[in-house]
Amino acid sequence: MWLFRAKSQKLEETLSILAQIRQHSTSEEGIIILRQVLKSKYSIAVAQAAKIVGEFTITELVADLVEAFARMMVKPAQVDQNCLAKKEIAQTLYHLEYSDENLFLQGIRHIQMEPVWGGVEDTAAHLRGICALGLVRMNYSDVMNELADLLADPKPEARTAAAKAIAYTGNPQGVPLLRLKTRIGDQAPQVISECFSALLQLAPTDSLAIVASFLFDPKEQICELAALTLGESRLEEAFDLLRNCWGQTRNVELRRTLLLAIGMLRQDKAIDFLISLVAQGKDIDAKDAIAALGIYREDRELWQRVERASEQRANQLGL
Repeated sequence: MWLFRAKSQKLEETLSILAQIRQHSTSEEGIIILRQVLKSKYSIAVAQAAKIVGEFTITELVADLVEAFARMMVKPAQVDQNCLAKKEIAQTLYHLEYSDENLFLQGIRHIQMEPVWGGVEDTAAHLRGICALGLVRMNYSDVMNELADLLADPKPEARTAAAKAIAYTGNPQGVPLLRLKTRIGDQAPQVISECFSALLQLAPTDSLAIVASFLFDPKEQICELAALTLGESRLEEAFDLLRNCWGQTRNVELRRTLLLAIGMLRQDKAIDFLISLVAQGKDIDAKDAIAALGIYREDRELWQRVERASEQRANQLGL
């Protein structure tokens, strides 16, 4: 018990010192302290030091970060539980545009099984995602193969990160991977959602019909994710696809989501359509259209149009 208390006190002291030097971390004294802490055996302290290095872009400590990462890979489940230090180090090196692929390759392939109630769990999914972005940023020659493997990762967090990283490449070679993933599906809806977004970023014209086809998926959540992704895309052609789906479906929740997606397009014809529903649509549609237009509440001129449409509706109903 005494030994545990002593270790806990030492960690608290280290974290306190980091808090004190945060605002002058780029000073000579600050860099000396950060360098010392990065050599610490306490992964929480190392993680905090790495975060400070990233926040203040202290490039002088890149070599120290790399050394700390390597140390945290030795008996990792013991020295760096939940990959706390490795995640912050990788994130900081990504921010500092570190360009040696070896560390990121080690990270994207790292699996760290740790005991949890009832068994063991891999705690390195987030780390793998960060390192994927690191490899993309440095234009690693074989990055697409690494991302293909990550897209099949057992952890949803890692698969989601893979889709984001594929979009980040800006390389159309990633499109077949994303199309395949959307077709075979995923138990985690956020993975498919990220694939939709990535497809519309990499190949908007060719992918529009693919994403739109999921507006009629048997799973309501997938339909809604497809709709919201189309709305976020702001693509000109997305309006007709969303409006047509809205006209065909009788699902109340999906119709509400489709109107929200139409509002997100920020197109004149989309706004005109929603305002027409406010003025002349069914009660539930008018209510949903007003909710969809809520994102424009700070636009005084547009919101006056919404208010006039509401008044027109009230007059027609004799209210």
